[in-house]
Amino acid sequence: MIAFRSILFNTAFYLNLIVQMILFTPYYFLANRKAAWRIPKNWVKSNHWLQKIIVGTTFEIEGLENIPEGGYIFAPKHQSFWDAYALLPWLDDPVYILKRELGWIPLFGQYIFKMRMIPVNRGAKGKVMADVMERTKREMENGRQLIIYPEGTRRPAGAPPSYKYGIARLYRDLDVPVVPVVMHPGLFWPRRRFLRFPGHFKVRILEPIAPGMDPDDFMEKLIEVMENASDALLIETVAANPHVPLREEARRRLAELGARP
Repeated sequence: MIAFRSILFNTAFYLNLIVQMILFTPYYFLANRKAAWRIPKNWVKSNHWLQKIIVGTTFEIEGLENIPEGGYIFAPKHQSFWDAYALLPWLDDPVYILKRELGWIPLFGQYIFKMRMIPVNRGAKGKVMADVMERTKREMENGRQLIIYPEGTRRPAGAPPSYKYGIARLYRDLDVPVVPVVMHPGLFWPRRRFLRFPGHFKVRILEPIAPGMDPDDFMEKLIEVMENASDALLIETVAANPHVPLREEARRRLAELGARP
């Protein structure tokens, strides 16, 4: 049944994307940018509904009161494609720095450019990266929320931390708070697998780290805060969902923490 439900959900997920992208294109491109956000945000909500009724996966968010007003860096753990889009309805006007190749996808590319996302050639250096930073600053001055995954790429639940120093440079140069976020959607929507597992998990938004710290001190604090909270949430999530299969990384980390998988 899990395999059948996973196939059904994956099919519904992509059909939902294609149908809504086509159906709501006239409104999306005729509306002003802020009003047009309701289209992708409603798409996200519809995906949550599909995942609930087809797979049986639900979630809740803790710590919404920790989200500050105005511009800030939103820094979630990244384990799954789920967390690449799932929290958009709770952010006012988010912006991503994303690889430029995404802008070449027909229609999808026009969607992301409408939202003034910031494309970047990942191999670029020097002036190109300086231009990216300057554009990011302009967007942040308009009160937008920059979404950055501190570890860069998706990592399995329980994997050893691998934080990239780029977030410390952004923290220094943008001079805005950083909001750490921990969660374990990778237990239910694993990377590089088509299976989707039922269960319930929490997204935990932590207290923001105020601007002004030395970048090295900030980096040390960010890792400590996020890893401690992530470990505690891993234990809690696995205990509440004993049926969910665990990868070796999660089993190893739970053993190190003295918790029973």
